[in-house]
Amino acid sequence: MRQTALIDHVLADAITTTTAAGVVAAAADAGGCIYEDAFGRRSLTETPRMTTDTVFRIASMTKAITGAAAMQLVEQGKLSLDQPAGEILPFLANPQVLLGFDGKGNPILRAARGTVTLRNLLTHTAGFVYDTWNEDMNRFAAETGLPAARTGKLAALGAPLGYDPGERWEYGINIDMAGRMVEVASGLDLETYFQRHIFAPLGMTDTGFVLRPDWENRLAVVHSRGEGGTLTPIQSARPAENPEFYPGGGGLFSTARDYLIFLQALMHGGTFNGSRILRPETVALMGQNHIGDLNVLPMLSYKPAMSNDVELFPGMDKKWGLTFLINTQDVPGRRSAGSLAWAGINNTYYWLDPKRKVAGVLMTQVLPFADQGVLNLLDRFEAAVYQTVG
Repeated sequence: MRQTALIDHVLADAITTTTAAGVVAAAADAGGCIYEDAFGRRSLTETPRMTTDTVFRIASMTKAITGAAAMQLVEQGKLSLDQPAGEILPFLANPQVLLGFDGKGNPILRAARGTVTLRNLLTHTAGFVYDTWNEDMNRFAAETGLPAARTGKLAALGAPLGYDPGERWEYGINIDMAGRMVEVASGLDLETYFQRHIFAPLGMTDTGFVLRPDWENRLAVVHSRGEGGTLTPIQSARPAENPEFYPGGGGLFSTARDYLIFLQALMHGGTFNGSRILRPETVALMGQNHIGDLNVLPMLSYKPAMSNDVELFPGMDKKWGLTFLINTQDVPGRRSAGSLAWAGINNTYYWLDPKRKVAGVLMTQVLPFADQGVLNLLDRFEAAVYQTVG
């Protein structure tokens, strides 16, 4: 293994400056894992230190795994990127668009123009939005009691669209819909499907929707950043028992080590640890721009306790693949143009650089999302990885 003192320094420094209570990071190049280590503690108020097998709530990092599952079914002919999603999920056959509210506060809805497809869902162009970053949907959820997708209640999938399919890019519950399509098309719940067709073949032994008893003592605590930058441990909701569906847009528990295995499988064209989960041409397709002339837009927060405003790589046009953010320009000293990335709301992050064959995972548990201190740490960690790789 290469000399990794520079990466160690970057991560250790983040703990001493209270960027996070603790952090676990891992990175790989074409030859395999080049870095894995842990710093700090799982909670500021408890003794256990972070370890490389610490379990994290990875939230929207679930999306890429759901995308891989959907593309497995595309390979098998059980799903198609451009077929009407309503053929699999009948409630998507006639979606409605939320236009606003009348004088009495009642939602104003109209029939959507256009058809929702799996490609729309995987690229966040179907029209579904998140109430965290959409003012009208925030109000709609408050007025109607619409449950969040993370509750595992099928009623959550009854949300209206924020705009017509294909009209624009906006982050939303689209991939929860895609995950439900996987469940219906495969006949398996998403937990079972993932375990059989992705996690077991790759050797991802510490990833799943169901919080296992042996994870309890390895689970990192989420911290909320208050005014002045202080961090306070907070109680996180436990996953729903006996959910009606598993939310493909978020909800997995995992480790940095396991997620790096998944990224290495994508890095190597769908194969890792002697198992193939996707064909090379499918992986390549997932990494292409699928939103055409549309651009990934800034995400303005309407739930400040959950997320700051979000704009990664400000000033750069960003595209979206089949579940991935794609930077369109080289980032000096860091990832190449065409790299794939995303994150989880508790400030967990990953990237995969297909050109240089470099991947990295950075795990913290901090709210709100897009924490500037953690983003700065991600930049420094990434730069240190590339300097180490050479």
